[in-house]
Amino acid sequence: MAIHPGAGKPAPQSVLINVPKLVSAYYLNEPDLEQNPEHCVAFGTSGHRGCSYDVKFNESHILSITQAICDYRKQNDIFGPLFLGKDTHALSEAAFNSAIEVLVANEVQVITQDDGDFTPTPVISHAIVSYNKLHPNELADGIVVTPSHNPPEDGGFKYNPPDGGPADTDVTKWIEDRANQLLLEDLVEVELFPFAKASRSGFIKYQDLMTPYINDLENIVNLKAISEAGIKIGVDPLGGSGINFWPVIAKKYNLDISVVNDVVDPRFAFMPLDKDGKIRMDCSSPYSMANLIALKDDFDIAIGNDPDYDRHGIVTPGGLMNPNHFLAVAIDYLLKNRDWNANVQIGKTLVSSSMIDKVTERNGRKVKEVPVGFKWFVEGLNKGKLAFGGEESAGAAFLRFDGSVWCTDKDGFIMGLLAAEILAVTGKTPSALYKELEQEFGSPLYKRIDAPATSTQKSRLKALSADDVKADTLAGEPILQKLTHAPGNNAPIGGLKVVTESGWFAARPSGTEDIYKIYLESFKGEAHLALLEKEAKKLVDSVIS
Repeated sequence: MAIHPGAGKPAPQSVLINVPKLVSAYYLNEPDLEQNPEHCVAFGTSGHRGCSYDVKFNESHILSITQAICDYRKQNDIFGPLFLGKDTHALSEAAFNSAIEVLVANEVQVITQDDGDFTPTPVISHAIVSYNKLHPNELADGIVVTPSHNPPEDGGFKYNPPDGGPADTDVTKWIEDRANQLLLEDLVEVELFPFAKASRSGFIKYQDLMTPYINDLENIVNLKAISEAGIKIGVDPLGGSGINFWPVIAKKYNLDISVVNDVVDPRFAFMPLDKDGKIRMDCSSPYSMANLIALKDDFDIAIGNDPDYDRHGIVTPGGLMNPNHFLAVAIDYLLKNRDWNANVQIGKTLVSSSMIDKVTERNGRKVKEVPVGFKWFVEGLNKGKLAFGGEESAGAAFLRFDGSVWCTDKDGFIMGLLAAEILAVTGKTPSALYKELEQEFGSPLYKRIDAPATSTQKSRLKALSADDVKADTLAGEPILQKLTHAPGNNAPIGGLKVVTESGWFAARPSGTEDIYKIYLESFKGEAHLALLEKEAKKLVDSVIS
C-alpha cells in the first residue's frame, strides 16, 4: 500500500467527522438484515465494530447486543454487577446510554465511573478480576464501549465475561447469534427502561474506579525505582480514556510525567494522518505518533496509548519502537527481574516475532504460541500459568510481582510504565537493549501487508488445511511447518502459517474488513523478506482463488 502524501501531517479540516451527523445516523439508520446481511452484528477478535453511516453500528445493534449479553448472563448464572466503561469516540456516549437502558430494564446492577467519566479497558478488566477474587459466588463481568484505535467515525462494543478478559469465540458467537435473532424479530424481546429514569432506578452505581487501579500499580511495576532514578516521562494520551489518570499517577508515586496533549475531541482533530490518509489513533504507527516522536529528545521515555488504553507505543530518543521489539525486551527484562514460578510460560500470538521465542528459550522458559486475539491468554493469566501475554499489535499484560493475576486484558498503562522501569533499573533504554538482542540473535525484519479478498476467499482461507499447501519450499528454504492450528493450544488459526529455518509468513482474513493480512519475518535480510512476500502472496492466492 502506497503511503498517503499527508501521512504524519496534521489532519486537514476536510477529513474531520461531523459529530452531530454521525450521532444522528446512530439513531436514525435502521439495520435490515433480510435485505442487507452486512447490517448484522459481527464480532471480530473481541467485539462488534462499525460506523453508523454504514448501518453497522446503530442504536438497534447496541440494544440487541446488550439484551443478548443479559440473556447470556441469565443462562450462565452471572448475577454479580456489570462494570461498564466507555472511551472518547463520538459514538461511545450514545452506545453507552443505549446499553444502560437495556441493562437497567433487565435489573442488572451496573457499576460505572464517577461523574460518567471515561474508563480504560484495563481498568474495567482489573475491576472485574479484583471483584471476583472477593466475591467468587457472585461473579461480575463487564462491557467496554470502544472501537479501540480505529477512526473517529467508528463505534465499538466489547464484552468481558467474569474471567475479566475479552470473551472467547464460543461466547461471542452465542451473543452474536442471539443479537441477530433479536434484530430479525424487530427487537420485540428487548427490554428497555427510559434512560432519564435509569439513574434513579437503584441499578446504576457511580463509583471511583480510578483510585483502586492506581493504588494497585505499585504491585506490578517498580514505581519507586522510576521515581528515584528521576526518569523524565512524556505522555500523549492521543485524546483517550486514560487522560485523567496520568496526573494522579504522577502525584501519588512522585513521578516526573508530562502530559504533552490534554485535548479530548471526538473528531480527534489534533491527530496526524496515518499511512493511508485516515485519522487513526494507532500508537504503533510512526505516522499517527508523529507529534510525540517530534518530542523524543525532551524525555527519557515517552508513551502513547490508543483511546481505550489497551495498546502502548514506546518512544525513546531513538524514535518509536517497533511493537515486536519492545515485547522481546519486556519479556527478557521481566524474566530476569521478577521472582515468578519457574514453570510459567510466555504467551505470544503466532504473528508475533520469533525474537520472542529466542529470548524466552534463553531465559529457560517455554513459549505458548496461540492464534491472534488476546482472549487466548486470559485463562493462563488468570491461573498464573502465563507470566506474560503479548500481541504484535502493541497489546500486552503480565503478572504482579507475586505471580498473581493483575488483569486479563491488554494494559497500555503498565506496559508504558514498564518501559520507564526498564530504563531506571538497567540504565539503558528499551531500544538500546533491543540492539543488544540483535547482536545476540540476529536482526529480523518484520512486515505486515493487507490484500483485498472477497467473503468467499476469506472463507476459503479460514478453512484451509495443511494438505491444501502443495509447496515444499519457501523463499529458497525447505518448509518446516505448515500450520493451520496454533502449536500452543491446537486452536484453529483461521488461516495459515508457513515456517522455514530463516523466516515465516502467516495469512489470515480480517474479521471486519474485506481484506486478508499477511505477516512476514526474515532473519536473512531485505532480499529474503521480499522473496518471502512474493512467494507468500502467490501461495495464498493459489489456495483461495
